[in-house]
Amino acid sequence: MKRLLVTGSNGLLGQKITDILLQGQFPGFEYIASSRGSDRFGTSSRYRYLDLDITHHEQVAKAIETYRPDIIINTAAMPNVDACEREPEKSYEVNVVAVAHLIAVCEHKNIHLIHLSTDFVFDGEEGPYEEEDVPNPVNTYGKHKLAAEELIQKATCPWSIVRTILVYGVLRDMSRSNIVLWAKDALENGQSIRVVNDQWRMPTLAEDLAKACLTIAERKATGIYHISGKDMFSICEIVEAVAAYYRLDASFICKEKSEALKQDARRPKRTGFILDKAYERLDYVPHSFGEGLKLIDEQLAKLQSS
Repeated sequence: MKRLLVTGSNGLLGQKITDILLQGQFPGFEYIASSRGSDRFGTSSRYRYLDLDITHHEQVAKAIETYRPDIIINTAAMPNVDACEREPEKSYEVNVVAVAHLIAVCEHKNIHLIHLSTDFVFDGEEGPYEEEDVPNPVNTYGKHKLAAEELIQKATCPWSIVRTILVYGVLRDMSRSNIVLWAKDALENGQSIRVVNDQWRMPTLAEDLAKACLTIAERKATGIYHISGKDMFSICEIVEAVAAYYRLDASFICKEKSEALKQDARRPKRTGFILDKAYERLDYVPHSFGEGLKLIDEQLAKLQSS
C-alpha cells in the first residue's frame, strides 16, 4: 500500500479524488485528505483528514513527518484569475511559495510530488498545445503557476505536473460553482449573462481529471501531462450547450468580446491541449462535453432526492 496525501481536498478536484478512492477504483492507496478547515466531504471515518494550510511551512513539514506519505497530489491553489491580478502578493504566496515549501519537504523525504497547473501558462496564440510547447503567460495567475512549474522541474524528488483546463463538476455540498453550474442556475432564474465569444477552451470533467491524477500516482508517471476534455468550444458555445441540454432560454445569453467585460486579468485567446501523451501513457479516456453534462444532471438529481 502506498500512502497518498492530497492537499486542497475540500475543492472540486480534491473531493472527486476522495470519491473515487472510496469507491475502491484505486485500491493500492492508503489515503490522507487535507485542506483548510473541517472536512467537507464528511466521511473521514474511512480515511485520515488533516486541517492543513499549505502556506504554513511548519504545518506541512510536521504533517509529512508524522504521516510519511509516499505521494502528494497538490490541488491547493489560489485559482481565481482576477483575484490573483488584484492581489499578486497573496497569489505568489499560495501559488509559488507554498509549492516551494512542498518541494523542499518532498526532496528531503523522496516523495513523489504531483502538482496541478493550468492552460493559462500559455498565451493562447497557437493552441491547442503539447506538453513541450513553450509557455508564455499573459496574467499574474499564469505567471505564478509557471514559476511553480519551473521550481518543480528543478526538484530532485520524483515529480509530475498536470496541466488542466476549465474544470467543471458537482460537489455533494454544492459549496463551489463552475461555468456549467453558474450558467444553468442563472438561466433557470431568467438572469441575463454576459459571455465571451472570442476565447476557446477544452472544458474538463472533474472525474476525468481525478482519475488521471490517480493513474499518474499509481503508475509513478513523471513529467508534464496535459489533461482536459476532448472538445474545443468558445466560452459562449459552452454556455449555449448548457442551455440546450437543459432546454433553457438562450436569449438571456449576451455574447461579448473579451474587452467589453473589463476583467482585471487578461485571458489567453485559444488554449486547448493535444492529449496524445495522456492517451498513450495513462490510457486516458475523457468524456465528451455532452457526456459530462449528462453525468452532472444525474448527480444533481441524486442530490435533490437525498
